[in-house]
Amino acid sequence: MSTQLPVAGPADVRAAAARLIRADGRAFAAVLALNALAAAAGLAGPWLLGRIIDEVRAGAGVAAVDRLALVILVCAPAQLLLARAARFVGHRFGERTLARVREEFVDRTLALPASVVERAGTGDLTARGTADVAAVGTTLRDAGPELLISSVQALFLVGAVFLLDPLLGGCAVLAQAGVWFALRWYLRRARPAYLAEGAATSEVAEIVSATTSGARTVEAFGLEQRRVTASRDALDASRRTRMRTLNLRSVFFTAVEISNVLPVAVVLMVGGVLHARGAMSVGAVVAAALYLRQLESPLDTILMRVEQLQSSGASFARVEGLGRAQHTGPAGPPSGPSSGPMAKSPAPADDLIDVRGVRYAYDRGGEVLRGVDLTVRPGERLAVVGPSGAGKTTLSRLLAGVDVPGSGTVTVGGVPIASLDPEQLRRQVVLVTQEHHVFLGTVRDNLLIADPAADDAALWAALGAVGADDWVRELPDGLGTELGPGGRPPGAGHARPPGGAPVADGSRAQQLALARVVLADPHTLILDEATALLDPATARHTERALAAVLEGRTVIAIAHRLHTAHDADRVAVMEEGRLTELGTHEGLVAAGGAYAALWHSWHGEPPPAS
Repeated sequence: MSTQLPVAGPADVRAAAARLIRADGRAFAAVLALNALAAAAGLAGPWLLGRIIDEVRAGAGVAAVDRLALVILVCAPAQLLLARAARFVGHRFGERTLARVREEFVDRTLALPASVVERAGTGDLTARGTADVAAVGTTLRDAGPELLISSVQALFLVGAVFLLDPLLGGCAVLAQAGVWFALRWYLRRARPAYLAEGAATSEVAEIVSATTSGARTVEAFGLEQRRVTASRDALDASRRTRMRTLNLRSVFFTAVEISNVLPVAVVLMVGGVLHARGAMSVGAVVAAALYLRQLESPLDTILMRVEQLQSSGASFARVEGLGRAQHTGPAGPPSGPSSGPMAKSPAPADDLIDVRGVRYAYDRGGEVLRGVDLTVRPGERLAVVGPSGAGKTTLSRLLAGVDVPGSGTVTVGGVPIASLDPEQLRRQVVLVTQEHHVFLGTVRDNLLIADPAADDAALWAALGAVGADDWVRELPDGLGTELGPGGRPPGAGHARPPGGAPVADGSRAQQLALARVVLADPHTLILDEATALLDPATARHTERALAAVLEGRTVIAIAHRLHTAHDADRVAVMEEGRLTELGTHEGLVAAGGAYAALWHSWHGEPPPAS
C-alpha cells in the first residue's frame, strides 16, 4: 500500500480560504452587498402584509391597501433582480477562485520532489487533481454563492422577527436549538469521515492505476487473482466509508426537518397569547410567522451546503496538503505554512560532486547503501558498475537529488543536491533513464519544458545536436506538430538516420528527451543505462546522439554494458551497498579484483590465475 500525501489541517484550510478571498476581495464584497440588498428587499413583503391586515382591521380604505400592495409588487421583482445579480457575481468569483486553485495545484504538483510522488503513488495525486479539485470547484461555483445568499437572508429574517418583538425573536431562536445540537453532532464526525472517504478513493485509484500500467507484468506472473482481490478489498473499504458519510447525512437531515416546523408553531402560540393580552397586533404576529416560514428555505439551503462544505472542505484539505508535501515527505510534519514558498538554496560554489558517509534504506526494506564515499570531479566521466542489487541505481537517484540520504551528505559545490529547488537542480544535475515520455502537445511544447524561454532557433539547434532535426522537419507542421495521445507519434515519420535504418519510435522519444537535456544544459548527466532496453541498431543510433549531449559535461554512467566502463575516466565498483573499488579501467583489470572478474566474465574469458 502506498504512503499517501499529507492533508492540510483546519487552520491551514481556513488560512488558504482567506487567502483566496483576499485575492478577489472586491468581487467578494460585491457579492455580500448584493445579497444584503436582496435580503432587505425580501423583508418588505411580510411586513407590508402585516400592515395591510392591521389597516383593514382598523377600517382603512381600499386606497391605503392598494398603496401597500403596490410597494409589495415593486419589492418582489427588485429582490429577484438583486438575487440574480448576486448569483452572477458570486459565480464569477467562484470561477476565478477555482482557476487559482487549479493553477496552484499544478504549480505545487510540478514542485513536488520526485521521491514524494513515487512513494505516494500516482493514484492519490490523480484523485486529488480530479475528484477533489472538482468538489472544490462545485463549492466555489454553486455552494459558496448560495450559502452566502442564504446566510444573509437568514440573518435578516431573524433580525426582522426581533424588531417586531424581542420575545418572539427569542422564542424563534430557542425553537431552533434542535438544529444547533444536530449540527454540532454532525460536524464533530463529518470531517474525519469525509477524509477517510477521500483516502479510500485514492487507494482505489492507486490500485487501478498500478494494475492497468503493469497489466502485462500481472499477466506474465499470474497475479490476476491477487490484483482482483486487492481491488475488491479497496472497493469494499471505499464502500464502507461512503456508507458512513451517508448515515451521518441521514441522521442530520432528519433532525433538521423536525426542527423546521417548531419555530412557526411556537411563534403563533406565543403571538396569540400576546395578542389576546393586547401586547401585539394580528398583523405583527402574521408577519413574524411569515418571516419564520421564509426562514425555512434559506436555513435548509445553509444546512445542506454546510453538509457539502464538509465534503468539499475535506477535498480542499487534500488539495492544500500538496503545500505541506513540498516541504516534507508524504507523512512528515510541515516545515512552514502550506501556502508559503520554499526557501531558495544558495547557488553551488562549483561543479564538484561530493558523497560522504552516505547510507540509505527504502521504507520497506533493508539498508541499500552502507557508508559510500565518492568525489566526482567536474568534467570527469565516471562509470558505476556492479552486480544487480549492489545499489547503483539508488546511488544515481541520490546524486540526482531524487532521494535524500538517510545519513551522510551528497553535495554539489558544497550545497546539498536534494535542497536545490527544481530550477537550480535542473541546471546542475539531470538523470537520464531508460524511460522517456512524450507529453501531450506539440514538439515545441515537449522541448520548452526544459527551457521555457528558448526560441525556435534554440529548439532546432537542440534537435540537431541529437540528430533529430531531419525527422522533425518532415513532420506536417514541424515544431508545431501535435504529439502524444490523439496526435502524431514521434515514430510516425519516415526519416532515416545516416546508415539508412529507420528510427524506431523508442529512439525518437529518447531523442526528444535528449534534446530537452541539451536545452536544460546541466553540468552533470547521470545515465542509468539509458539505452539498455533498445535493440542494438537503435541503441547505436541513440548513443551517437547521446555523445553530442555528453560533450564537455560531467558524466556518471550506471553501466551494465562494460564497454561504457572501458571508455570512462574512472570506474567505481559497487558491491552490497558499498564502494569497493575505484580507479581506471586498466588499473582495476590489472589489480585482479571484483572489476577484473566482471570484465573477464563479460568477455567470456576465465579469470587469470592468481
